This record gives sequence, structure tokens and C-alpha cells, in this order.
Amino acid sequence: MKPRLSSAIFALSLFVVMPAVLAHAVSCIGTCGTDTANGDVTNPPGFSSYNYVTTSEGPSGGGTLPGVFGSPGVDSTNGSTYTTSTFSATAGELVNFEFNYVTSDGSGFPDYAWAALMSTDGGTNYLIFSAQTQPTANTVPGFTMPPLASGTSLVPPSSAIMAGETVWAELGGSSGACWAAGCGQTGWIESEFTGEAADNYALEFGVSNANDEEYDSGLAFAGVEVGGAPVTGTPEPSPWLLMLTGLGSLGLMIAMRKAKGLRSLHSNE
Repeated sequence: MKPRLSSAIFALSLFVVMPAVLAHAVSCIGTCGTDTANGDVTNPPGFSSYNYVTTSEGPSGGGTLPGVFGSPGVDSTNGSTYTTSTFSATAGELVNFEFNYVTSDGSGFPDYAWAALMSTDGGTNYLIFSAQTQPTANTVPGFTMPPLASGTSLVPPSSAIMAGETVWAELGGSSGACWAAGCGQTGWIESEFTGEAADNYALEFGVSNANDEEYDSGLAFAGVEVGGAPVTGTPEPSPWLLMLTGLGSLGLMIAMRKAKGLRSLHSNE
């Protein structure tokens, strides 16, 4: 056993249409929540907050990879699972989100995180992201985890751990701790998936301790979208980003109207 270490924006929204896709509320097994930048974990680019799941105070069996995908290849102990609202997706529609895997565990204790597109109608399920603690080389995708579904891609395509960067309140008593090589964070990475059949789905995000329940790990995520529409209950782009987008749209509309007016003036000369 390892030792423990103790108004204007409203107007602009007329020009920015970002419909949400929803059916029922989100659910959580274990420890889930919403946070803003703290410690080593920043906000993802363009966002003012993010969701997270963490093994800290997570129940036994929480966060374990769903059995439909096979074994995670390790002894899963405790963790947490976050489930989004349900939504409809057409065949091959883009499902994307930003993620950051953070772990205080290292060599010999391959904690892991995953995301899966789960059919709510008994259809096909898709494993679209995994991360796992590893002493060297890339943390994503998880090296003992089942293969990711066809149609999955990461931007960037690979990610080595930022060693030792574990200061994050959501790790509880493990914040700032580091058990051997492999602890740290991946930094923000985008996951994209276009391999699904038309169906109704929910996205599940999970994180699990492996081999013991010490030295916690977590997964931060944001920008969960289906076909460009944000899934209800997950952080959306910050108001400032929306305002800038709206200003761009407003400016384009004004320019088009001016151009149209000039054409009308010249045609009447």
C-alpha cells in the first residue's frame, strides 16, 4: 500500500444561434461538478468554466469502464461517472468536447478516464476517449484500455503527460501530491467523433482508481457539442466569446447593407 500525502450580450444573441439538445437532466455517480481555473488546471480556451469527475470520495465501482466495451485491463476500485442529458444524433454527426486528464498517481497504479457515447434505445455504444496513467510515452489513449471506436480523432493526436502538475482542488487530499513517474496532467485536448449510427444517446464521462484507492485522478471536460449544438448541462463558450462572435456577425450584416446601398445608388445614377 502506498503512503498517503495529507443586455448588450442579449442583443447580440439575436445574431448567435446556439440551440441546446436535451431530453432529461444530467446524473452523477460519485463526485462530479463544475469548476473554474484553479491550481495547475486552467479553463479550456474560450470557456470560463468546465465540468469534472474525480475519484476523490468516489464510491467503490464508480467510474468503472462499462462492461459492453470489455475489460479496462486493470483492477478498477473507486471513482465517479457523469452522464449528460440525452440527445439525438444523425449518422456521422460530429460529437466533440475538450478534456484534460489529471492524475496524482504514477508507476504501477494506472488510474484511467474514459468517455463513451451510450445509446438510450438499445443501439450501438461507442468508446470515444480514454486516458490512463503511464510512466512514460503517451497517456492518451489508455494503453490497457479497449480500442477506441472507428471515427474517433484527437487534436493533437497524441499527448505526453505534463509531469508533476497535480495542484487541483478536485483531487481533494491528493492535490499537489505525486506518486512516482506518470503523475501530472495532459492539458486541454479536443476529442472528435463521427462514427455513430442515427440514434438517441447520452455521453458518459468516467474516472477510476486502479489497484488501490489512494492518490486520486480526475477528468475535466467542456464544450460538449453534437452537430455544433451544446449539450444542456455542460459549460458553453464564455459570454465574451459569444459577444465577439455576435459583433462579427453584426459587423458583417452592416457591411452587407452598406454594399447593397452603394449598388442601389450606382444603379440609379
